Amino acid sequence: MTERRETGRSHPAKPGSRPQKTRLGAVKNTPNTSPDKARKPSGHSARTLAEPDWSEGERIAKYLARAGVASRREVERMIEAGDVVVDGVKLTSPAFKVTGRETIKVGRNIVSAPEPTRLWRYHKPSGLISTNHDPEGRRTIFDEFPKSLPRIVTVGRLDLTTEGLLLLTNDGELARALELPKNALERTYRVRAQGTVTDYKIADLAAGMTVDGVDYAPITAVFDRENGANSWLTVTLTEGKKREVRRALEAVNLMVNRLIRINYGPFELGDLRPGAVEEVPPELMLEAVGTMISEANKPLPDAPKRAAPAAKSRLGTRPGSARLGDRKRRPQK
Repeated sequence: MTERRETGRSHPAKPGSRPQKTRLGAVKNTPNTSPDKARKPSGHSARTLAEPDWSEGERIAKYLARAGVASRREVERMIEAGDVVVDGVKLTSPAFKVTGRETIKVGRNIVSAPEPTRLWRYHKPSGLISTNHDPEGRRTIFDEFPKSLPRIVTVGRLDLTTEGLLLLTNDGELARALELPKNALERTYRVRAQGTVTDYKIADLAAGMTVDGVDYAPITAVFDRENGANSWLTVTLTEGKKREVRRALEAVNLMVNRLIRINYGPFELGDLRPGAVEEVPPELMLEAVGTMISEANKPLPDAPKRAAPAAKSRLGTRPGSARLGDRKRRPQK
């Protein structure tokens, strides 16, 4: 559940922008690297540029993460694969620095400068893949998103048949921070499983376990009710490893046949309809996760909320408007 995918939507270059023709190069940014020994990038001119001025700019991996391309780690893999080009030169080092005045391409797409961080809640229906492309041709969540959404990445992922809350953001750095186990953000699920819930099974989950060589941290499970051969539980965890809920419950003979995520950290699914996308207002996002957002990307607290167009899901209820459900609100007594 920790893997994420980005939309891959391209953005036009800023009007009037001019490529920077100096300071940039495809050599590794190490003190002993000689420009004369730099490898000539294939498919581009055989020019070698000077070592960049380390007093300016930020590392390309961090810059592209802030721009919503992917996480730093994923950007580093893109650079290693030769997919990142700055002013016509293919990069070989993730430590290379940029100022934002350059023309930066990932694959065939020109990357726009990072914008203020934004965050959306999405109610993923069952039957959609949480990637931007599926080799088997199955429909993905990115096929369902409104075309007006900017380049976005998912915070983690949900399996094909898992429903519920999936967070989206245009800030890869924020997405990574929300996923990290060390930040211990709770994920809460409503679970329907075949089998009988006992105190012993709940205690086994709470103690943590190892399944097929994978260690799982303690999982909190609360028995809700029994419905025929099935039991409903509310399950809370903090790691979000791949298929963690299903594997952990199967280890105590509870076979999951429906899984709905209702909370991710301070954000909740609420009454958001299947297939609907709704933006979290900037002031609430800053209040909830502001410490995880780079100062350079923080929006103004009073920035107006932009209307989020409805996605047209083929698998869920046709979405309409929904009230904000990112924070729990209960009527005052």
